[in-house]
Amino acid sequence: MCGIAGIVGIEPTYSAEAADVHQMCQTIVHRGPDDEGIYVHGRAGLGMRRLSIIDLSTGHQPIHNEDRNIWVVFNGEIYNFPELRPELEARGHHFYTNSDTEVIVHLYEEYGVECVKKLRGMFALAVWDQRKEKLFLARDRFGKKPLYYGMDGTRLLFGSEIKTILACAPGLAEIAPQGLLGFFHFGYIPDPNTSFKRIKKLPPGHHLQFSNGQVRVQKYWDLPAYGTYEPRSEEECLEELEQRMAEAVRVRLISDVPLGALLSGGVDSSIVVALMARFSSRPVKTFSIGFPNADFNESEHARAVAKQFGTEHHELYVEPNIEETVHLLTESLEEPFGDSSIVPTYHVCRLARQHVTVALAGDGGDELFAGYERYGSYLGRRGVRLFPFETGRWYRKHVHPIVPTGWRGRRFLYNLSLPLRERYLDGVSLLPTSHRERNIFSKDFLAWADKQPSPYVSFLHFMEHGPASDPLSEVQYLDAKTYLSGDILTKVDRMSMANSLEVRAPFLDHPLAEWAATLSPRWKLRLGELKYVLKKLAERLNIPKKVLYRPKQGFSMPLLHWFRQNPAPALLDILLEPKTIQRGYFEKSGVAQRLSEHRRGVRDRSWELWHLLIFELWHRNFMEKQATVKSTSQWTNGLSLRDATIGESTPELASA
Repeated sequence: MCGIAGIVGIEPTYSAEAADVHQMCQTIVHRGPDDEGIYVHGRAGLGMRRLSIIDLSTGHQPIHNEDRNIWVVFNGEIYNFPELRPELEARGHHFYTNSDTEVIVHLYEEYGVECVKKLRGMFALAVWDQRKEKLFLARDRFGKKPLYYGMDGTRLLFGSEIKTILACAPGLAEIAPQGLLGFFHFGYIPDPNTSFKRIKKLPPGHHLQFSNGQVRVQKYWDLPAYGTYEPRSEEECLEELEQRMAEAVRVRLISDVPLGALLSGGVDSSIVVALMARFSSRPVKTFSIGFPNADFNESEHARAVAKQFGTEHHELYVEPNIEETVHLLTESLEEPFGDSSIVPTYHVCRLARQHVTVALAGDGGDELFAGYERYGSYLGRRGVRLFPFETGRWYRKHVHPIVPTGWRGRRFLYNLSLPLRERYLDGVSLLPTSHRERNIFSKDFLAWADKQPSPYVSFLHFMEHGPASDPLSEVQYLDAKTYLSGDILTKVDRMSMANSLEVRAPFLDHPLAEWAATLSPRWKLRLGELKYVLKKLAERLNIPKKVLYRPKQGFSMPLLHWFRQNPAPALLDILLEPKTIQRGYFEKSGVAQRLSEHRRGVRDRSWELWHLLIFELWHRNFMEKQATVKSTSQWTNGLSLRDATIGESTPELASA
């Protein structure tokens, strides 16, 4: 596991500097505290920071081929490298390490850009082909490992984090309003956008080729057609699921360092632990955290699973200093990120890192096997036709804006007024700039946003043109392509890497995921029971039923209680400070109204307030640490945020 970075000049005469690559690598030492490696030749420079997991003695990167004209840096793990290596040796390739990284070099020699289709695992990789003067970047199928790139006029820069790029090209720190619009809708910035105008995420399942100054991004993988496989019996379905799941866990136990599991007490992580115990000759090390508030505390269920499988269980009850933790995390987050479970995820990763270097987790089970309660709600609402189409549009435009924000049926009626697919998108949106939440945004920002393509457009494309033909599969596919990579895996990667911990996700083993996609939807949601077949597998593995058949809690923070405590958290006062309002995004009266409604118990506004808070703290704790940042938020009617040097007084919206 590593962090990677690199530079390639656009012109052949460009000369890469090792000092620049080193400067990039220094921003991601937390990803790889054990080692640094740099390769520079002509206009190309590759760098890596290494967290040693496999082949501790000879796995130093960058790694090259026999002729030293193809070089690779790589972040991730390739689980099928023991099978790939003898195949490549039989074709005449010679290896000088025992690492999984070296198979990438020889696969590239043999298959070119198609090499990524041979890889089973998680990866973000960069190959410099010195012969062809070509850079090749690739990201794994689900986006477990991040990869960013940008161009500053003379070179292309890439890295595991945006910080690596900004370290050498601070001029690329131009705010991208379209990316921020995505954050307001979904709580994260969907691929390929970032919070910066000229920096992009390489989407999951895509690769990039850069040569002759041209960037070419292509998709190399997608999930297959949903719902095409119908097992003959439940026993047949369970047999195949168990075999595939067990294999996905088994291959992820390869490690030359201590290994354990993050155990939340939910269905998915419990299955992972049960199968780890099957393959392990010693007690599995498991890690969980709990909160004093019972509504958010799953430690009792994690403890029951640990006892059932005889694990070496480590448990930490936390009453984290939320203000201190939030400030710490927003200093490292390069984009506003609204999932509050970053806080418990950070703490459980910190606990695990005290004992192990690698941990398995249950991420991906909800998307593949229909575990989110919103799936049931969406399917139920599809049968409710309260508004004919034109009436719904009229309601949203003329009636909804005058319904008091504190009225409890307000959002529900708005949702029912939408076309069917848009109901799901509205349901997963926090602060859309459409009619539903307009009074929280400034008039100038809304005037600009109204002229932009809706963030819903790409999401609707996934639903309308993806490989799914039934409503449940449509939203599962959408979440697998957006929420999974943009939120869940981003959270796990950032919080685990902040603690130099590698996290592996067996559910996202791509052969298992492809099989799960083809499985008929009746095995995923049956008679209102989410994850039907997965829970049946859990029963088969002797996981206690009290763990399986209970309301889903999720791994999140008790925001409602924290925001309503007395005295109120001082952090909330930030939302009404002049500095916050003068950025030009929010209407002070709308923010104040939501704060008042929440504190008085009229409505639970904790999630909205949290997202507003994270957005402002991102500006203060990350953006203001960048040396010079030009704000390029271009509103309408001649209004624009004045260019500003971050650290000076915050710019106000200029007058027309």
